[in-house]
Amino acid sequence: MRTLGVEEEFLLVTPEGRPQPVATTVLRHASTTGRADDDEPGGNLEKEFKQEQIETSTPPRADLAELVTEIRAGRSRTDEVARQAGARIAALATAPQVVESSVLPDRRAHTIRAEFGATARDQLTCGCHVHVSIDSEEEGVRILDHLRPWNAVLLALSGNSPSWQGTSTGYASYRSQVWGRWPTAGPTAPFGDPAGYHAVIDELLGTGAILDEGMVYFDARLSSRYPTVEVRVADVCLDAEDAALQAALVRGLAESALGDPVSQPRTELLRAATWRAARSGLTGDLVSPLTGKPLPAAEVVAQLVEHVRPALAEAGDLEWVERHVATVLRRGNGAIQQMGWRAEGADDDEVVRRAVDRTLSS
Repeated sequence: MRTLGVEEEFLLVTPEGRPQPVATTVLRHASTTGRADDDEPGGNLEKEFKQEQIETSTPPRADLAELVTEIRAGRSRTDEVARQAGARIAALATAPQVVESSVLPDRRAHTIRAEFGATARDQLTCGCHVHVSIDSEEEGVRILDHLRPWNAVLLALSGNSPSWQGTSTGYASYRSQVWGRWPTAGPTAPFGDPAGYHAVIDELLGTGAILDEGMVYFDARLSSRYPTVEVRVADVCLDAEDAALQAALVRGLAESALGDPVSQPRTELLRAATWRAARSGLTGDLVSPLTGKPLPAAEVVAQLVEHVRPALAEAGDLEWVERHVATVLRRGNGAIQQMGWRAEGADDDEVVRRAVDRTLSS
């Protein structure tokens, strides 16, 4: 069975709930408390672009229950290290407050800030990245092409960024709107085969619009570090099990990609579907990958589950996925939960404090 790994980016915040630029200090503390099994990938804290955020990752796991345990353990471990720097972690894809964030004291980060101006300045955003193992690049590219129409549904399920710079945006995932300003971000055209994939990367590098291959920010890409497909479309999830749901659905899509080829919609239509998912998340319509027409979000999510049902059943994930999809549709994604807290009277700082609790208790 394919292994899965989950990378999560978190905000570093004060106990009172305000973003705090202490990533360098947190990483210094983390360097003295590494995992026991340093030969296995994942499990360590890593730097991100800004001082107000930190990234952690799980080791690769084939069993979904074990993956959930690893996600929770990673959150707990990261928060423990952050506490040593006087901070906490919050699984929020954007900070609700007005924030002037700062880049890491790193040459590449400062080069990006200088080259990309306001796009770089605004990038205090946190995502959830799923890695699913592949046997070859041929298989990986087939999976990338198969994922194209379904990535927007994954985004809708994960939406967790309704606020930006002190205002309510009206979006479930405003992170995706901010992230989409990078020159390589978003949906891609079909690649066809590894040669086609690498030709696109080479041509992008040849434009001079990006510094290096690390700035290939497609919704899904071949990992440059591991033999995996890396799906990067989702907001970081408020609830740990929602991150595991992303992983289970990605694995289901990866297995489903090995069947008969599917029709490939134009990239312009996928951009529209992605915008729709970012705007309304689970509270309105989504664009159906099967028809290209709007349908209530719950119906489109059901289409995704039905599409991957045989793969989920074979992996032993079907019952858990069906149960947790029902939970998400009933309870709501992170954006819906945040707006519920607002309705109860929570201000920006209180939203962050509640998110800290939810990050570690879910």
